[in-house]
Amino acid sequence: MKRKKRVLAIDDEPQLIEWLRVLLEHAGYDVRTALTGARGEELFRTWHPDAIVTDMMLPDIDGIELVRNVKRVEDDTEVIVITGQGNIPRSVAAVKAGAFDFLEKPVDADLLLDKLEKAIKQKSLTDENEQLKQKLQDRYQFQNIIGKSKRMQELFDLVESVAASEANILIQGENGTGKELFANAIHYHSARAQGPFIKINCAAIPKDLIESELFGYKKGAFTGAAADKEGLFEMAEGGSLLLDEIGEMPPYLQTKLLRVLQERAYRPIGSDRVIHVDFRLICATNVDLDAALREGRLREDLYFRINTIQLHVPPLRERSEDIPLLCNAFLDKFRGRYQRPVTLIAPEVYQLLMRNRWPGNVRELENVIERSVLVAKGNEIVSDDLPDAIRGEASGGHDAAIPAQCTLAEIERMAILQTLQRTHWNKQEAAQLLGLYRPTLYSKMKKHNIRDESRKSSRADAAGRRA
Repeated sequence: MKRKKRVLAIDDEPQLIEWLRVLLEHAGYDVRTALTGARGEELFRTWHPDAIVTDMMLPDIDGIELVRNVKRVEDDTEVIVITGQGNIPRSVAAVKAGAFDFLEKPVDADLLLDKLEKAIKQKSLTDENEQLKQKLQDRYQFQNIIGKSKRMQELFDLVESVAASEANILIQGENGTGKELFANAIHYHSARAQGPFIKINCAAIPKDLIESELFGYKKGAFTGAAADKEGLFEMAEGGSLLLDEIGEMPPYLQTKLLRVLQERAYRPIGSDRVIHVDFRLICATNVDLDAALREGRLREDLYFRINTIQLHVPPLRERSEDIPLLCNAFLDKFRGRYQRPVTLIAPEVYQLLMRNRWPGNVRELENVIERSVLVAKGNEIVSDDLPDAIRGEASGGHDAAIPAQCTLAEIERMAILQTLQRTHWNKQEAAQLLGLYRPTLYSKMKKHNIRDESRKSSRADAAGRRA
C-alpha cells in the first residue's frame, strides 16, 4: 500500500497547530506537529517528512535559520513559511534561504493546500529524478550511452561480448546516433584500454591529405613536408584506431589500407623504413554500404576485412522510449554547465519530443534540451521553450505515436491522460470517448496516479479572487 505523504507542522500557538493538524489530515496527509523549533528539528531528522509548514517566529529558533538547517540536511524537503502580515522582506529572505514559498496570516486553507500540493509534487519529481539517475548508472547506461530499449540493450550485450576480442568492428548508423560512443565503449572494454585510442574522420579531412595523416611522411617527401611526421597507424600502436566515415575514403587508399591490415606493416610516404604496427581497427559509417559496394565506392575485399563484427546503431525514432532517459541526462548535464535552476520537464514537452521524427537523432535532441535549459524562465521546461520546428512538426499530426516496447499499462495511462487533456478534464466526456463507465475512469486515474488538473486550476482561480 502506498504510504501517505508526510507533513510536519511547527507553530507555538496550540490553537493554530491543532487547526493545521485537522486541515492536513482531512486533506489526506500523515501529520506530526511540534510547538518548538527544537522538537520540529528532532521530528524532521527521525520521521523524514515530505514537507514542513512552519511559523516564522518560534520561541527558540528563527524561522529562516530553521529553513537553512532543514535544507542543509535534506535539500529536497520543501518548507512553507507562515509569517505575520506585512512581513514581506523576512518572507523573501526565507525563500532565498531555501523555503519553497510563504503565506501570510491569517492562513487561507485552500491556498495553503494548493502550495503544499505543489511543494510535495516538487519533492516527488526530485525523488523520481534521483531514482532515474540511479537507474541510468545501474541499468540503462553503458560507457555514457543511454538506452533502455530492447535494441539498445542488445547492443550493450553485443559490445560486452566482442570488446575483449581482437576482431575488427564496423559500426553503422545515421549521423547523430552515437557511433563514436560505441567505438569508445569497445576500446575501453578491451584488453587495449590502457593503450592509445586514435581517431580520424575521413569525411572531415581533404581526400589528398588522408594518406599523409594515416601513413605519416619523411621530411622532404613532398612540398611542405618540413619535418618527419608520425602517422596515425604508428600512433595507434598497442591501442585502437577509429576510422570514422570509412565510406568516404578514396578507393586508391582503400587498397593501401587493406594491405596494412593484411601485413601489419607499412612505409611512411617518402621513406624506406618499414614500420610494424599492432592496433585494433574500428570503423564507423553512415553510408549505405550495400549501395557503396554496388557502385564501386567501397572495395568488397576491404569490406569483408573490416566487417568481422557489425553493430547497427538504431536511429532515435526507432527507440523513442529512450527519449525521457536522454532528456533527463541532458537536463542534468546542461543545468550544471550553465548553472541554471531548471530541474523539471513538463509532461506536454515529453509528448512533443516523443512525436518528433528526429532526423538529427540523439545529437539533435541534446541540442534541443541545451537550448531549452538556456531559455526556460522558471524551474521547468515548457512547450514554449522548444524550437518552433519541434512544436510545429508535432502539431502537424493528430495521432500520438506509441513508443516501441511500451507496456500495456503505459499505453493505457497515455491514452487516458491525452483524452482528459483533450476534453479539458471533463471526466464524463472523457469516459464516453474511452468507452468506460465514469467510476471506472476514476479508478484508472487513481491506479495510474493521474492528477485532476482542473481542480488545481480552480483552486488557483479561487486564491486569485481572494487576493
